[in-house]
Amino acid sequence: MRAVIVAIGVAFIVSLLCTPIAIKVFARLKAGQPIRSNLGLASNEGKKGTPTMGGVVFILATVIAYVAGHLALTTLPNAQIAQVEPTITALVLLGLMVFSGAVGFIDDFLKVRKRHSGGLNKRGKLAGQIIVGAAFGVVALYFPSTMYDRAGNRTNAETVGSTTLSFIRDIPALEIGKIGAVIVIVLVVMAATNGVNLTDGLDGLATGASVMVLAAYGLIAFWQYRHWCADPNYTEAYCYTVRDPLEIALIAGAAAGACVGFLWWNTSPARIFMGDTGALGLGGLIAGMAMSTRTILLLPIIGALFVIITMSVVIQIISFRTTGKRVFRMSPLQHHFELAGWSEVNIVVRFWIIAGIGVAIALGLFYSEFLAAVS
Repeated sequence: MRAVIVAIGVAFIVSLLCTPIAIKVFARLKAGQPIRSNLGLASNEGKKGTPTMGGVVFILATVIAYVAGHLALTTLPNAQIAQVEPTITALVLLGLMVFSGAVGFIDDFLKVRKRHSGGLNKRGKLAGQIIVGAAFGVVALYFPSTMYDRAGNRTNAETVGSTTLSFIRDIPALEIGKIGAVIVIVLVVMAATNGVNLTDGLDGLATGASVMVLAAYGLIAFWQYRHWCADPNYTEAYCYTVRDPLEIALIAGAAAGACVGFLWWNTSPARIFMGDTGALGLGGLIAGMAMSTRTILLLPIIGALFVIITMSVVIQIISFRTTGKRVFRMSPLQHHFELAGWSEVNIVVRFWIIAGIGVAIALGLFYSEFLAAVS
Protein backbone atom coordinates (compact mmCIF):
# COMPACT_ATOMS: atom_id res chain seq x y z
CA MET A 1 0.00 0.00 0.00
CA ARG A 2 2.88 2.34 0.78
CA ALA A 3 4.19 2.10 -2.78
CA VAL A 4 0.78 3.00 -4.23
CA ILE A 5 0.45 6.01 -1.93
CA VAL A 6 3.96 7.18 -2.83
CA ALA A 7 3.16 6.86 -6.55
CA ILE A 8 -0.07 8.84 -6.17
CA GLY A 9 1.66 11.61 -4.21
CA VAL A 10 4.64 11.89 -6.55
CA ALA A 11 2.42 11.93 -9.65
CA PHE A 12 0.19 14.63 -8.16
CA ILE A 13 3.11 16.87 -7.15
CA VAL A 14 4.99 16.45 -10.44
CA SER A 15 1.87 17.17 -12.48
CA LEU A 16 0.78 20.10 -10.31
CA LEU A 17 4.20 21.79 -10.41
CA CYS A 18 5.17 20.96 -14.00
CA THR A 19 1.89 21.95 -15.68
CA PRO A 20 2.51 25.72 -15.20
CA ILE A 21 5.95 25.23 -16.76
CA ALA A 22 4.35 23.43 -19.70
CA ILE A 23 1.84 26.28 -20.05
CA LYS A 24 4.67 28.81 -20.39
CA VAL A 25 6.71 26.63 -22.74
CA PHE A 26 3.81 25.78 -25.07
CA ALA A 27 2.63 29.41 -25.04
CA ARG A 28 6.13 30.56 -26.00
CA LEU A 29 6.19 27.96 -28.80
CA LYS A 30 2.74 29.21 -29.87
CA ALA A 31 1.37 25.69 -29.47
CA GLY A 32 -2.19 26.92 -29.00
CA GLN A 33 -5.34 24.92 -29.65
CA PRO A 34 -7.01 25.95 -32.94
CA ILE A 35 -10.67 26.80 -32.20
CA ARG A 36 -13.54 26.77 -34.70
CA SER A 37 -15.47 29.97 -34.06
CA ASN A 38 -18.42 29.22 -36.36
CA LEU A 39 -20.05 26.55 -34.20
CA GLY A 40 -21.98 28.86 -31.90
CA LEU A 41 -20.55 27.29 -28.73
CA ALA A 42 -20.20 29.58 -25.73
CA SER A 43 -17.39 27.43 -24.36
CA ASN A 44 -15.20 28.30 -27.37
CA GLU A 45 -15.20 32.02 -26.54
CA GLY A 46 -11.84 33.19 -25.27
CA LYS A 47 -10.16 29.78 -25.68
CA LYS A 48 -8.31 30.46 -28.91
CA GLY A 49 -4.59 30.15 -28.36
CA THR A 50 -4.86 28.22 -25.08
CA PRO A 51 -1.84 25.86 -24.95
CA THR A 52 -2.57 22.27 -25.90
CA MET A 53 -0.66 18.97 -25.66
CA GLY A 54 -0.87 19.15 -21.87
CA GLY A 55 -1.23 15.38 -21.78
CA VAL A 56 2.56 15.24 -22.07
CA VAL A 57 2.74 16.43 -18.45
CA PHE A 58 0.58 13.79 -16.79
CA ILE A 59 1.94 10.99 -18.97
CA LEU A 60 5.46 11.94 -17.89
CA ALA A 61 4.30 12.32 -14.28
CA THR A 62 2.81 8.82 -14.36
CA VAL A 63 6.07 7.27 -15.57
CA ILE A 64 8.10 9.17 -12.95
CA ALA A 65 5.66 8.15 -10.22
CA TYR A 66 5.89 4.51 -11.28
CA VAL A 67 9.66 4.63 -10.78
CA ALA A 68 9.17 6.32 -7.39
CA GLY A 69 6.68 3.64 -6.38
CA HIS A 70 9.22 0.95 -7.16
CA LEU A 71 11.84 2.71 -5.09
CA ALA A 72 9.33 2.65 -2.23
CA LEU A 73 8.87 -1.10 -2.75
CA THR A 74 12.57 -1.72 -2.16
CA THR A 75 12.21 -0.33 1.38
CA LEU A 76 9.51 -2.82 2.35
CA PRO A 77 10.19 -6.03 4.29
CA ASN A 78 10.69 -9.00 1.94
CA ALA A 79 7.46 -10.60 3.12
CA GLN A 80 5.47 -7.72 1.66
CA ILE A 81 7.13 -7.50 -1.72
CA ALA A 82 5.16 -8.78 -4.70
CA GLN A 83 7.68 -7.75 -7.34
CA VAL A 84 10.45 -5.17 -7.02
CA GLU A 85 11.78 -5.39 -10.56
CA PRO A 86 9.83 -3.69 -13.38
CA THR A 87 7.41 -6.16 -14.92
CA ILE A 88 5.97 -6.96 -18.30
CA THR A 89 2.64 -5.71 -16.92
CA ALA A 90 4.12 -2.26 -16.43
CA LEU A 91 5.64 -2.41 -19.92
CA VAL A 92 2.22 -3.10 -21.45
CA LEU A 93 0.28 -0.52 -19.40
CA LEU A 94 2.80 2.32 -19.64
CA GLY A 95 3.51 1.40 -23.25
CA LEU A 96 -0.16 1.70 -24.17
CA MET A 97 -0.31 5.07 -22.43
CA VAL A 98 2.89 6.49 -23.91
CA PHE A 99 2.49 5.25 -27.48
CA SER A 100 -1.24 6.02 -27.69
CA GLY A 101 -0.29 9.47 -26.42
CA ALA A 102 2.36 9.65 -29.14
CA VAL A 103 -0.32 9.11 -31.81
CA GLY A 104 -2.27 11.96 -30.22
CA PHE A 105 0.86 14.11 -30.07
CA ILE A 106 1.32 13.78 -33.83
CA ASP A 107 -2.29 14.88 -34.27
CA ASP A 108 -1.83 17.87 -31.94
CA PHE A 109 1.45 18.83 -33.59
CA LEU A 110 -0.14 18.88 -37.04
CA LYS A 111 -3.03 21.02 -35.75
CA VAL A 112 -0.64 23.55 -34.26
CA ARG A 113 1.60 23.58 -37.32
CA LYS A 114 -1.29 24.00 -39.75
CA ARG A 115 -3.11 26.44 -37.44
CA HIS A 116 -6.21 24.38 -38.17
CA SER A 117 -8.47 22.11 -36.11
CA GLY A 118 -7.89 19.24 -38.55
CA GLY A 119 -4.72 17.37 -37.65
CA LEU A 120 -3.93 13.74 -38.40
CA ASN A 121 -6.56 12.36 -40.75
CA LYS A 122 -8.99 9.67 -39.58
CA ARG A 123 -7.20 6.87 -41.37
CA GLY A 124 -3.85 7.90 -39.93
CA LYS A 125 -5.21 8.10 -36.39
CA LEU A 126 -7.03 4.79 -36.78
CA ALA A 127 -3.90 3.12 -38.14
CA GLY A 128 -1.88 4.41 -35.19
CA GLN A 129 -4.41 3.04 -32.70
CA ILE A 130 -4.44 -0.36 -34.42
CA ILE A 131 -0.64 -0.60 -34.50
CA VAL A 132 -0.27 0.35 -30.83
CA GLY A 133 -3.10 -1.95 -29.72
CA ALA A 134 -1.80 -4.89 -31.77
CA ALA A 135 1.81 -4.46 -30.67
CA PHE A 136 1.08 -4.41 -26.96
CA GLY A 137 -1.68 -6.98 -27.38
CA VAL A 138 0.91 -9.40 -28.74
CA VAL A 139 3.22 -8.65 -25.82
CA ALA A 140 0.34 -9.16 -23.38
CA LEU A 141 -0.67 -12.52 -24.90
CA TYR A 142 2.51 -14.08 -26.23
CA PHE A 143 5.12 -13.17 -23.62
CA PRO A 144 4.35 -14.76 -20.26
CA SER A 145 6.44 -13.55 -17.37
CA THR A 146 7.00 -15.33 -14.10
CA MET A 147 4.84 -14.10 -11.23
CA TYR A 148 6.03 -13.55 -7.69
CA ASP A 149 4.11 -14.02 -4.46
CA ARG A 150 4.38 -11.67 -1.49
CA ALA A 151 7.29 -13.67 -0.11
CA GLY A 152 9.25 -13.07 -3.31
CA ASN A 153 8.94 -16.70 -4.46
CA ARG A 154 8.48 -17.52 -8.13
CA THR A 155 5.14 -19.00 -9.16
CA ASN A 156 3.72 -20.24 -12.46
CA ALA A 157 4.12 -18.03 -15.52
CA GLU A 158 1.11 -15.88 -16.45
CA THR A 159 0.38 -13.50 -19.32
CA VAL A 160 -0.88 -9.96 -18.82
CA GLY A 161 -3.90 -10.57 -21.02
CA SER A 162 -6.22 -13.55 -21.22
CA THR A 163 -7.40 -15.75 -24.07
CA THR A 164 -10.95 -15.68 -22.70
CA LEU A 165 -13.37 -12.79 -22.44
CA SER A 166 -13.87 -11.49 -18.92
CA PHE A 167 -16.42 -9.61 -16.85
CA ILE A 168 -15.42 -9.68 -13.17
CA ARG A 169 -13.15 -12.64 -13.88
CA ASP A 170 -12.30 -14.71 -16.94
CA ILE A 171 -15.30 -16.53 -18.39
CA PRO A 172 -14.01 -20.02 -19.36
CA ALA A 173 -16.90 -20.60 -21.77
CA LEU A 174 -15.84 -17.57 -23.84
CA GLU A 175 -12.45 -18.86 -25.01
CA ILE A 176 -11.33 -16.93 -28.10
CA GLY A 177 -7.67 -17.95 -28.48
CA LYS A 178 -4.61 -15.72 -28.66
CA ILE A 179 -5.30 -14.21 -32.07
CA GLY A 180 -8.90 -13.47 -31.11
CA ALA A 181 -7.72 -11.94 -27.83
CA VAL A 182 -5.29 -9.63 -29.64
CA ILE A 183 -8.13 -8.50 -31.93
CA VAL A 184 -10.31 -7.81 -28.87
CA ILE A 185 -7.51 -5.79 -27.27
CA VAL A 186 -7.15 -3.71 -30.44
CA LEU A 187 -10.90 -3.04 -30.46
CA VAL A 188 -10.87 -2.09 -26.76
CA VAL A 189 -7.94 0.28 -27.30
CA MET A 190 -9.73 1.92 -30.24
CA ALA A 191 -12.98 2.25 -28.29
CA ALA A 192 -11.36 3.64 -25.14
CA THR A 193 -9.08 6.12 -26.88
CA ASN A 194 -11.86 7.48 -29.07
CA GLY A 195 -14.28 7.54 -26.13
CA VAL A 196 -11.98 9.70 -24.00
CA ASN A 197 -11.12 11.85 -27.02
CA LEU A 198 -14.79 12.58 -27.76
CA THR A 199 -15.40 13.41 -24.09
CA ASP A 200 -12.56 15.93 -24.11
CA GLY A 201 -14.60 18.91 -25.27
CA LEU A 202 -15.15 21.03 -22.16
CA ASP A 203 -12.73 22.24 -19.50
CA GLY A 204 -11.90 19.42 -17.10
CA LEU A 205 -14.61 17.03 -18.32
CA ALA A 206 -12.44 14.19 -19.63
CA THR A 207 -9.79 14.75 -16.95
CA GLY A 208 -12.23 14.47 -14.05
CA ALA A 209 -14.02 11.46 -15.53
CA SER A 210 -10.69 9.72 -16.13
CA VAL A 211 -9.67 10.29 -12.49
CA MET A 212 -12.78 8.39 -11.36
CA VAL A 213 -12.24 5.51 -13.80
CA LEU A 214 -8.54 5.16 -12.95
CA ALA A 215 -9.27 5.34 -9.22
CA ALA A 216 -11.81 2.53 -9.67
CA TYR A 217 -9.24 0.37 -11.45
CA GLY A 218 -6.75 1.16 -8.70
CA LEU A 219 -9.22 -0.13 -6.09
CA ILE A 220 -10.03 -3.22 -8.17
CA ALA A 221 -6.36 -4.06 -8.72
CA PHE A 222 -5.45 -3.57 -5.07
CA TRP A 223 -8.37 -5.78 -4.00
CA GLN A 224 -7.12 -8.41 -6.43
CA TYR A 225 -3.66 -8.11 -4.90
CA ARG A 226 -5.10 -8.66 -1.42
CA HIS A 227 -6.91 -11.78 -2.74
CA TRP A 228 -4.37 -12.98 -5.27
CA CYS A 229 -4.17 -16.61 -6.37
CA ALA A 230 -0.37 -16.38 -6.10
CA ASP A 231 -0.86 -16.15 -2.33
CA PRO A 232 -1.33 -19.63 -0.78
CA ASN A 233 -3.58 -18.14 1.92
CA TYR A 234 -6.44 -17.80 -0.57
CA THR A 235 -8.40 -20.59 -2.20
CA GLU A 236 -9.25 -20.86 -5.90
CA ALA A 237 -12.91 -20.34 -5.01
CA TYR A 238 -12.54 -16.60 -4.69
CA CYS A 239 -8.95 -15.54 -5.47
CA TYR A 240 -8.08 -13.62 -8.65
CA THR A 241 -5.88 -15.00 -11.43
CA VAL A 242 -4.17 -11.87 -12.72
CA ARG A 243 -0.59 -10.78 -13.31
CA ASP A 244 1.08 -8.31 -10.97
CA PRO A 245 -2.04 -6.69 -9.47
CA LEU A 246 0.09 -4.45 -7.25
CA GLU A 247 1.77 -3.09 -10.40
CA ILE A 248 -1.63 -2.38 -11.90
CA ALA A 249 -2.81 -0.60 -8.74
CA LEU A 250 0.41 1.43 -8.61
CA ILE A 251 0.11 2.62 -12.21
CA ALA A 252 -3.63 3.33 -11.91
CA GLY A 253 -3.02 5.36 -8.75
CA ALA A 254 -0.13 7.22 -10.33
CA ALA A 255 -2.18 8.13 -13.42
CA ALA A 256 -5.14 9.24 -11.28
CA GLY A 257 -2.88 11.40 -9.11
CA ALA A 258 -1.25 12.92 -12.18
CA CYS A 259 -4.66 13.78 -13.64
CA VAL A 260 -5.76 15.45 -10.38
CA GLY A 261 -2.64 17.63 -10.48
CA PHE A 262 -3.36 18.49 -14.11
CA LEU A 263 -7.02 19.18 -13.34
CA TRP A 264 -5.95 22.05 -11.07
CA TRP A 265 -4.95 23.94 -14.22
CA ASN A 266 -7.38 22.29 -16.66
CA THR A 267 -10.60 23.11 -14.83
CA SER A 268 -12.72 26.03 -16.05
CA PRO A 269 -11.36 28.38 -17.22
CA ALA A 270 -8.67 26.05 -18.52
CA ARG A 271 -5.12 27.34 -18.66
CA ILE A 272 -4.10 24.34 -20.76
CA PHE A 273 -5.79 21.52 -22.70
CA MET A 274 -4.74 17.87 -22.59
CA GLY A 275 -5.19 17.64 -26.36
CA ASP A 276 -5.28 14.37 -28.24
CA THR A 277 -1.95 13.61 -26.58
CA GLY A 278 -3.64 13.26 -23.22
CA ALA A 279 -6.98 11.90 -24.41
CA LEU A 280 -5.49 9.04 -26.43
CA GLY A 281 -2.89 8.37 -23.74
CA LEU A 282 -5.57 8.03 -21.06
CA GLY A 283 -7.74 5.92 -23.33
CA GLY A 284 -4.87 3.55 -24.04
CA LEU A 285 -4.13 3.17 -20.34
CA ILE A 286 -7.78 2.59 -19.44
CA ALA A 287 -7.99 -0.11 -22.11
CA GLY A 288 -4.89 -1.71 -20.62
CA MET A 289 -6.43 -1.60 -17.16
CA ALA A 290 -9.52 -3.48 -18.36
CA MET A 291 -7.34 -6.10 -20.05
CA SER A 292 -4.88 -6.63 -17.18
CA THR A 293 -7.51 -6.78 -14.41
CA ARG A 294 -9.54 -9.24 -16.54
CA THR A 295 -12.61 -6.95 -16.51
CA ILE A 296 -13.02 -6.15 -20.21
CA LEU A 297 -16.82 -6.50 -20.27
CA LEU A 298 -17.06 -4.38 -17.11
CA LEU A 299 -15.33 -1.47 -18.85
CA PRO A 300 -18.52 -0.10 -20.51
CA ILE A 301 -20.02 0.30 -17.01
CA ILE A 302 -16.90 1.78 -15.38
CA GLY A 303 -16.53 4.14 -18.34
CA ALA A 304 -20.28 4.76 -18.71
CA LEU A 305 -19.83 8.45 -19.51
CA PHE A 306 -17.40 7.68 -22.34
CA VAL A 307 -19.87 5.13 -23.75
CA ILE A 308 -22.82 7.54 -23.58
CA ILE A 309 -20.92 10.33 -25.30
CA THR A 310 -19.56 7.99 -27.99
CA MET A 311 -23.04 6.59 -28.65
CA SER A 312 -24.40 10.12 -29.06
CA VAL A 313 -21.99 10.61 -31.96
CA VAL A 314 -22.87 7.22 -33.48
CA ILE A 315 -26.62 7.92 -33.21
CA GLN A 316 -26.19 11.38 -34.73
CA ILE A 317 -24.24 10.04 -37.72
CA ILE A 318 -26.64 7.14 -38.37
CA SER A 319 -29.71 9.36 -38.06
CA PHE A 320 -28.36 12.06 -40.36
CA ARG A 321 -27.17 9.61 -43.02
CA THR A 322 -30.39 7.59 -43.05
CA THR A 323 -33.07 10.24 -42.49
CA GLY A 324 -31.26 13.54 -43.05
CA LYS A 325 -32.31 14.64 -39.54
CA ARG A 326 -30.26 15.19 -36.40
CA VAL A 327 -31.28 13.70 -33.05
CA PHE A 328 -29.13 16.17 -31.09
CA ARG A 329 -28.48 19.85 -31.68
CA MET A 330 -24.83 18.90 -31.91
CA SER A 331 -22.66 15.92 -31.03
CA PRO A 332 -20.80 14.90 -28.92
CA LEU A 333 -23.55 15.08 -26.31
CA GLN A 334 -21.96 17.78 -24.11
CA HIS A 335 -22.30 20.28 -26.96
CA HIS A 336 -26.00 19.47 -27.33
CA PHE A 337 -26.61 20.68 -23.79
CA GLU A 338 -24.35 23.66 -24.36
CA LEU A 339 -26.51 24.79 -27.29
CA ALA A 340 -29.56 24.13 -25.10
CA GLY A 341 -28.34 26.87 -22.76
CA TRP A 342 -26.53 24.94 -20.02
CA SER A 343 -23.38 26.57 -18.70
CA GLU A 344 -20.06 24.81 -19.22
CA VAL A 345 -19.54 24.26 -15.49
CA ASN A 346 -23.04 22.77 -15.06
CA ILE A 347 -22.46 20.32 -17.90
CA VAL A 348 -19.08 19.25 -16.56
CA VAL A 349 -20.28 18.71 -12.98
CA ARG A 350 -23.44 16.85 -14.05
CA PHE A 351 -21.48 14.66 -16.44
CA TRP A 352 -19.00 13.95 -13.65
CA ILE A 353 -21.96 12.74 -11.58
CA ILE A 354 -22.92 10.37 -14.41
CA ALA A 355 -19.32 9.12 -14.55
CA GLY A 356 -19.37 8.60 -10.78
CA ILE A 357 -22.62 6.62 -10.96
CA GLY A 358 -21.11 4.31 -13.59
CA VAL A 359 -18.02 3.77 -11.44
CA ALA A 360 -20.12 3.11 -8.32
CA ILE A 361 -22.29 0.53 -10.11
CA ALA A 362 -19.21 -1.22 -11.51
CA LEU A 363 -17.49 -1.38 -8.11
CA GLY A 364 -20.73 -2.66 -6.58
CA LEU A 365 -20.92 -5.45 -9.16
CA PHE A 366 -17.27 -6.31 -8.61
CA TYR A 367 -17.62 -6.56 -4.83
CA SER A 368 -20.96 -8.39 -4.94
CA GLU A 369 -19.39 -11.05 -7.16
CA PHE A 370 -16.65 -11.51 -4.56
CA LEU A 371 -19.20 -11.88 -1.76
CA ALA A 372 -21.09 -14.45 -3.82
CA ALA A 373 -17.86 -16.39 -4.50
CA VAL A 374 -16.90 -16.38 -0.81
CA SER A 375 -20.35 -17.48 0.34
